[in-house]
Amino acid sequence: MGSARSAYRYHRIMRRIPEHMTANARALRNGQTDVERLVWRELRRYRPRFTRQLVVGPYILDMACRTAKLALEFDGSQHGDNQAYDARRSIFLEEAGWVVLRFWNNEVFDNLEGVLTAILDKAAECLGGTHPQPLPFREGRKRGAN
Repeated sequence: MGSARSAYRYHRIMRRIPEHMTANARALRNGQTDVERLVWRELRRYRPRFTRQLVVGPYILDMACRTAKLALEFDGSQHGDNQAYDARRSIFLEEAGWVVLRFWNNEVFDNLEGVLTAILDKAAECLGGTHPQPLPFREGRKRGAN
């Protein structure tokens, strides 16, 4: 019992991600934008997995595929004024080995299929040609079939 308690204390003390970043990521997941919700509805069924609001260094990615080290950023009109910040962020991520894809919100709304194709194709490229696949149980198995 004592060793489990010590391991818990050690884990709490030696957190790799600061608690405020974890809390911010959780808040962003709970308050996702319409664009993030739309894209997530489609990407969550693919493997390797995509995740929302991933903390990488001092940044929180909108979505990411950890296995492919593919970062997805969805930019609204507020990003027009933050281009220098976005550039620094992209440079940091690329230097850490991530591939960054950015999409404007209106691009997602106007061409969701095209955006999803671009994301999955880039993930396949990052994975060395292995294309992300939907989970088998969501591929349309007929109900009642044995």
